[in-house]
Amino acid sequence: MKRIAALLAALTVAAGSLTGTAAAADDLARFHGQEVAWKSCGDPALDAAGVRCATVTVPLDYARPQGRTTTVAISRLKAADPARRRGIMLANPGGPGGSGLFATLHFKQAMTPEVVATYDLIGMDPRGVGRSERIDCGWPVGHMLWSSGVDREGFDRAVRTQADLARRCADKEGDRIAHFTTRNTARDMDVIRAALGEERISYFGMSYGTYLGAVFTQLFPHRSDRIVLDSAIDPDRYMAETIRTQGPENEAALDDWAAWTSERHAEYRLGRTRKQVRARVERLIEQAAKTPIRIGGYLLDEHFLPILLFTQLTDARRDAALAARVRQLADAAEGKQVVPSPELEAELSFMLKGKPEEWSVQAAVICGDAAVPRDPEVYWRAMRRSKASQPVFGGYANGITACAFWPKPVEPRTVVRNDVPALIVQTTHDTRTAYAEGKALRRAMSASRLVTLKDVRMHGVFGLLPNACVQKAVNTYFADGTLPAADLTCRAD
Repeated sequence: MKRIAALLAALTVAAGSLTGTAAAADDLARFHGQEVAWKSCGDPALDAAGVRCATVTVPLDYARPQGRTTTVAISRLKAADPARRRGIMLANPGGPGGSGLFATLHFKQAMTPEVVATYDLIGMDPRGVGRSERIDCGWPVGHMLWSSGVDREGFDRAVRTQADLARRCADKEGDRIAHFTTRNTARDMDVIRAALGEERISYFGMSYGTYLGAVFTQLFPHRSDRIVLDSAIDPDRYMAETIRTQGPENEAALDDWAAWTSERHAEYRLGRTRKQVRARVERLIEQAAKTPIRIGGYLLDEHFLPILLFTQLTDARRDAALAARVRQLADAAEGKQVVPSPELEAELSFMLKGKPEEWSVQAAVICGDAAVPRDPEVYWRAMRRSKASQPVFGGYANGITACAFWPKPVEPRTVVRNDVPALIVQTTHDTRTAYAEGKALRRAMSASRLVTLKDVRMHGVFGLLPNACVQKAVNTYFADGTLPAADLTCRAD
C-alpha cells in the first residue's frame, strides 16, 4: 500500500509538472509568436555591412509572463548564401553589461566564408543593456568592481561606498532590478529563437558570455545546436569565486610584465630588475592611498589604480602600453604636470565617471545571479590573508562589492551538468578566467571538448588573437559540427 501511495503521489506530481510546463508554454505563446520587424540600425558601421536591427518584447519576470514586459534589441547579418543556410548563431562578447549588437561584425572577421555563408549572425543587447530597455542606478562613480584598499581606513571607505551603490539601485529601480539575471537573459534567447521561427540556436560566447551560454544549454538543452565558449567561467564558481581566482593570476601576469619592462629600463625608467619594477608599482599604490595622484583632471586613489593595471594585463601585446601608462602615473606622483594619453584619458573617464547604465546592469546581473557573504568582516579577513601573496590585486580579488548589500537573488544559482556538445577555448595564462575554470566547465559539460592555447597570456582568443589552430577548431565545428576527437592543445603562432 505504501508503494502504491508513493506511485500515485509521484504520478500526481508528474502530471502537475507537465500541466505547469504546458501552462508556461501557453503563457509565452504571445512572445514566441510576435512579429519581428527588421529596420535600419541607424549606425553607419552596421548599416554599411548590411546588418538590420529589431526589438523583441520579453517578460520582465518569467514567473509572471502576463505581467510587466521589457525589450531586447537584436541585430541580424543574413547568411551570405541563403541556399545553404542552416540556422542562426547568437553571440555575446562578455560583461555582464556588454553590448552585443556589434558582435556580428567583430567575430565575423575570424570566421571562414563557409561559416558566414550558412548562418544568420544574431547580435543581442541583453536585457538592461545598450539599446534594450535600460536600467540606470544613477551611480556617482563607475563600476563596483574595484579594490577595497590597502588598510582598514580604505576598506571601511569601500564598505560605505558599496552600501551606498546598492541603496541607490534599490531606490531608483525598486523590485524591477531583481529580474536582470543570466537565467532571464537565457530565457530571452529562447524567446528570440522562437520569434525568429528557429528550432535551435548556435552560439558563440566569450568571457561572461560563456556562463550565459552554459546556462542556456542547461535550461534549454534541446534548443542548443553548436556552442562555442571562449575563455570560460566555471559555473560552480561564478561570480565571486571567479573574481577571487583573478588575484593570483594577475600577480603572476604583473611579474611577467615587470620582467619585460625591466629589460627596457632606458625607455621606461621604472627599474632595472623585475623586483624593482614591481616595487615601484606597489609604492605608487601606497602613495595613492595617502594622497590621491592627480593626472589630468582626475584624482586616482588606491581603489582604482590597481584596476588600471588589471585592464592591461589581459593581453601580453599590451605590455608596452602598460609600461607607458605606469610611467605617466609615476611622473604624476612626483608632482609633474601630466597630460594623460588619449587611451588613459578615456579609461579614467570610463572608470571614474563611467556609463551608469552599463555598470548598473553589470551589478544587477552579478548580484542577482548568486548570493555572497553579507558580513564585511569576511572580506576584510580575506584581504588581510591575501596581502603577502597578492600585494597589488588582493584588495580587488577579495574585496567587498555592492552585492553584499543587494537583495537576495530570486532564483538559486544555476547548476550546470549536461551532455550538450560544446567547444571550449582557454589560454593557460588567462588573467580574467583562469585556466582551471575552463577545465571545470569541460567536466561540467561532459560532451564538450577543450582547446587549450598553451603558454599564452590572453583573455578571449577567437576574433582577438589570430591563431590558426584555434580558428580551425572553431570554424570546423561551426561549419560541419565536428568536434575534436579529444581535447586539443594549440601553441602560439
